[in-house]
Amino acid sequence: MRPIKILAIVGSLRKDSYNRQLALLAKEIVGDRAEFEILDYSDVPLLNQDIENPPPEPVRRVREAVKSADGIWFFTPEYNHFFPGVLKNLLDWLSLPVGKEAPAIVKKPAAISGTTIGMHATACAQDHLVTLISYLDMDVMNKPRLTIPYIQEQLDSEGRVTLSKSRRYLERQADAFLAFVRKRVGDAGHEA
Repeated sequence: MRPIKILAIVGSLRKDSYNRQLALLAKEIVGDRAEFEILDYSDVPLLNQDIENPPPEPVRRVREAVKSADGIWFFTPEYNHFFPGVLKNLLDWLSLPVGKEAPAIVKKPAAISGTTIGMHATACAQDHLVTLISYLDMDVMNKPRLTIPYIQEQLDSEGRVTLSKSRRYLERQADAFLAFVRKRVGDAGHEA
């Protein structure tokens, strides 16, 4: 039996972003129950039809990473009540078909988490993201979603995310998403 593969996509490119740290904590929680990789898409160019065909190497690389994943877990901040433009750009590239093949993200199980320093966490950004990825025909796990407000209250003295108050919610979401993905992988006729 092969382990399932979870690909984390962080909506911030900042090396030590709170959402990247949240993804790293999710990886720790998932442990050996699944392969867990964080996608590096910092070199993906802005979508431009002049370079769409053939796509640039970074685009081919991220498409392959998404295609080989069993589930996609988004970790996104909220910028002006929306998810970041870099994430939108990535999803625009991933929404394009490759020759006669469907886009890499079609039917992929998806979960969403996010944190921010404000009181509304990332609820608005997540709602917008669900609208887009549902339109792109991803299989969204709507419950539980995770929004963590005031992340600065859960940092250690070095400024690292500890989730001292919220870890159990991330654990609950990880358990639910692994079960969600296993069911989809099993339903698709693959080894689960």
